[in-house]
Amino acid sequence: MTTDTPTRRAAVIGLGSMGSGMAGSLLRAGFSVTACDVNPEAVARFEAAGGRAAANPAEAARDADVVVSVVVNAAQTEAVLFGETGAAAAMPEGAVFVSSATMDPAIARALAARSEATGRHYLDAPMSGGAARAADGGLTFLASGSSAAFAKARPALDAMAGTLYELGDAAGQGAAFKMINQLLAGVHIAAACEAMAFAAKQGLDLRRVYEVITKSAGNSWMFENRVPHILDADYSPKSAVDIFVKDLGIVQDMARAEKYPVPVAAAALQMFLMASGAGMGRDDDASVARLYAQVSGATLPGTR
Repeated sequence: MTTDTPTRRAAVIGLGSMGSGMAGSLLRAGFSVTACDVNPEAVARFEAAGGRAAANPAEAARDADVVVSVVVNAAQTEAVLFGETGAAAAMPEGAVFVSSATMDPAIARALAARSEATGRHYLDAPMSGGAARAADGGLTFLASGSSAAFAKARPALDAMAGTLYELGDAAGQGAAFKMINQLLAGVHIAAACEAMAFAAKQGLDLRRVYEVITKSAGNSWMFENRVPHILDADYSPKSAVDIFVKDLGIVQDMARAEKYPVPVAAAALQMFLMASGAGMGRDDDASVARLYAQVSGATLPGTR
């Protein structure tokens, strides 16, 4: 005699470049997935892949074992949970809300406390890895929360993650780890853009620069990942400039509260702010190189 395994039910709130890949990973793992997004084209692609669409977070979360929120920031996360059509009241008691937005750890703790007061678990689980890793289930999650939250979320995390770090038993720890990552990521992107525009100003073959640096001590993951966007003059947003305006802004706020100096991160933030102010906020974050080119007269691929 055999017993059928119950279908696992998940909701995904946000079908952008990351959320769509995460939803696809859940579908491949056998989850019944309901999702919502403000972009009707993203919803249509999700339905074509076998998912079910919902009009709002509450409708998506109804009957879900796990609700994965893949929105931009803390304000959007709060709206997804507690807004007029928020998920918190619609989720079954004992379900888990997996928050993947990058935010101040203090806000993560506050949202967790509000969620858990309603009988729903909250897992603070920001992720790293980009759209390609989201699509193939290879993300890195920096997660913290109660043992019950981890237990409830684990099947979904197994579907979406290549690496899962369990960083503490309370919300906020995952967010804090993510902010250290974002400090480094933002600085490395700004440095890569500065270096490539400087190389262009020297008249160097930029593809040769990329080849040499990626085999040398000056390489970084961000250099290796972002410089091809510059070489191909492709600034379609894999990760937008304004993401790092937000994230490095959070770093600044956290550091100021602790009276801790972060001058290198502050300089990087200024470059992202200038790129955003120059009209590139929604373009790929490698657009910082275009800003350097504009102010220096350097010539990058695709520009004169």
